[in-house]
Amino acid sequence: MIGRNSLFGPLDPAPDAGYEAPPPRKGFFTDTSVCIGCKACEVACKEWNDVPENLFQMLGTSYDNSHSLNANQWRHVAFIERPGRSTAPDQPDRLADPATPPVDIGMPTVGAPPSGVPDEAKPDFQWLMSSDVCKHCTHAACLDVCPTGSLFRSEFGTVVVQDDICNGCGYCVAACPYGVIDRRTGPEGDPSVGIAQKCTLCYDRLTDGQRPACAAACPTESIVYGDVEQLRQQANERVAALHEQGVMDARLYGNDPEDGVGGTGAFFLLLDEPEVYGLPPDPVVTTKDLPHMFTRAGMAGTALLIGAALSFVRRRS
Repeated sequence: MIGRNSLFGPLDPAPDAGYEAPPPRKGFFTDTSVCIGCKACEVACKEWNDVPENLFQMLGTSYDNSHSLNANQWRHVAFIERPGRSTAPDQPDRLADPATPPVDIGMPTVGAPPSGVPDEAKPDFQWLMSSDVCKHCTHAACLDVCPTGSLFRSEFGTVVVQDDICNGCGYCVAACPYGVIDRRTGPEGDPSVGIAQKCTLCYDRLTDGQRPACAAACPTESIVYGDVEQLRQQANERVAALHEQGVMDARLYGNDPEDGVGGTGAFFLLLDEPEVYGLPPDPVVTTKDLPHMFTRAGMAGTALLIGAALSFVRRRS
């Protein structure tokens, strides 16, 4: 990660923010192929960061009872029910390949109740589990638009919100290309209501040499915390291993420093297209055109002043 570019391309965000000799950039690698949907990360995040509980608000639309990332949900495990794929006879469904059976994690089970429905009449679908979180972008639009300095870049390259400085303007909410950051809702009298909230990568734990709470709680190590450059190498090796096993749909999301946000500090191994997970396929930092807009606005303002001055001179003459 070299160079300095306020709009595009790779850079190391901590030195770009003015830190001298910062520690290596920290982040998450989330391997959805080993996520079991236990939601331990959600609970750990809420307990450590004192995020309001909403785990038991049954939605009636999914087995997922926390629904999405928001100000009261900094980690969200999505339950994605994907219909089975119809493939050509010579191209079997890679995810259903018997050569790659599910991993036995030793959990107790009970038998399904007897059913008279033949196997061919049963629904064909697959579960995709994914623990989503703030991406901690290299080029973070939320930082660009925050008028109070509530959002800041930490020495670890992460993006953190300071509750006591945020005025609840909501500019960051509109600027985020992933729809992550949100303003908290809740009962009247709660001082955090209306304040922008999101994952801080457990900044207080990082400064004390600890792992983020969600990574520490994950029983399958689906959430891996560490130096971003090392995590990217680990992620590439994991994808290569899955491809060798026949899981050809495995791909990485957010690890490319040349993408529209300069790569992210939290990136993912997915087993389908990003859209299936509700992720934008080609995210772009939403403030990339601001310099051109300011330049054009300045030119337009200058032209108006010149026109007004010429009109005044003609009237005087």
